Amino acid sequence: MLYIQGTLISLDIIEEHFVCDLDACKGACCVQGDYGAPLSKAEQAQLPQVIDKVRPYLTPQGLDVLSNRGLSEWEQDLTSDVTPLLENGACAYLSYDGGIAKCGFERAFEAGETDFRKPLSCQLYPIRVSKNEQTGWEAWNYDIWDICSAACSNGSKLSVKIYEFLKEAIIRAKGQDFYDELSAAANHVDEEDGPAR
Repeated sequence: MLYIQGTLISLDIIEEHFVCDLDACKGACCVQGDYGAPLSKAEQAQLPQVIDKVRPYLTPQGLDVLSNRGLSEWEQDLTSDVTPLLENGACAYLSYDGGIAKCGFERAFEAGETDFRKPLSCQLYPIRVSKNEQTGWEAWNYDIWDICSAACSNGSKLSVKIYEFLKEAIIRAKGQDFYDELSAAANHVDEEDGPAR
């Protein structure tokens, strides 16, 4: 475990390989799951501002859920608001592009229509963040999910670690200094483990 700027980080994040392979998984993480994507209060506030730009990318089923249940909903198990889900477990903000499930927010972002890329909890995946409200510390853990086995294989083939693949998301979450410390710690661990491998 690493400790950087009030955040406990699982060693898996600097040791395991991961690069999404959408051609293999077809965006399964947007389709399967028990809960929607956790949203920060700031993200909740942004949803009404960007929804009109995102609507053209969403499915009729997703639009129906958002119309009837709202842009977000409370999830007691996570003690957080989350993106609503369809009855089949897919995210209401799901979009399809060439048969691959993608984020409607991200498609609008890539088209230059909004500066909101996607919920940070999605962009950081497979890192899952939990927070101890008493200490203020966060814990970052690697969420192992069988639907991401192709991403693990792809990361190994390309020799890219989780934290390297998620560089942009980590900087969005914590800033450049945090990422630089994490990268330095990862390099230090590599140097210590090198001779034994």
